[in-house]
Amino acid sequence: MNARDEILARVRTALAGVPDTEVEVPRGYSTSAEGVDVVELFAERADDYRATVRIVKRSAVAGVVAAELREAGVDILAVPPDLPPEWLSETTARILPDAPALSVEDLDGCGGVLTGCAVAIAETGTIVLDAGPAQGRRALTLVPDVHVCVVPATAIVGTVPEAIARLDGTRPLTWISGPSATSDIELNRVEGVHGPRTLIVLITK
Repeated sequence: MNARDEILARVRTALAGVPDTEVEVPRGYSTSAEGVDVVELFAERADDYRATVRIVKRSAVAGVVAAELREAGVDILAVPPDLPPEWLSETTARILPDAPALSVEDLDGCGGVLTGCAVAIAETGTIVLDAGPAQGRRALTLVPDVHVCVVPATAIVGTVPEAIARLDGTRPLTWISGPSATSDIELNRVEGVHGPRTLIVLITK
């Protein structure tokens, strides 16, 4: 018997004799953010998480992307193969499409990655990727040091329940709330340990 089987056996033993009845779960929590400017709230919360947030016109995305990459010192940029080409029309960075899939060494050599998103949550300042259009696979956004994410205003919802309703739970979901960060036992914050240390969010309207 391995450790997993032993733990499950103990759980079954502990639950022996307990009636197998359904428990009604209360669902009275708020499922929407009424009367809230979700774009403004998302920008505020994402900024609280130390992301760099810009609200830009869709027609200005290419110029802002180029400026942010230049400011961040990104010379080599990884991108999903289906990224809208117009987003890259003004950058001078070397573009590495993830098709065929880039190796870990290639990804490690990239200074940044540019993606879209599936949905964003105003209440928590969270971006969710699901490997859908313009997002790429999970590794693409975990290895490079800078992540630039284009978030259409139409992708922003107020609450987590609203986001869950839009997402397919069978897809690989990556939830991002600010740059990758952790704290040691003395609560000293360290960024970039488990993913990008810099998150740049471009909200398009």
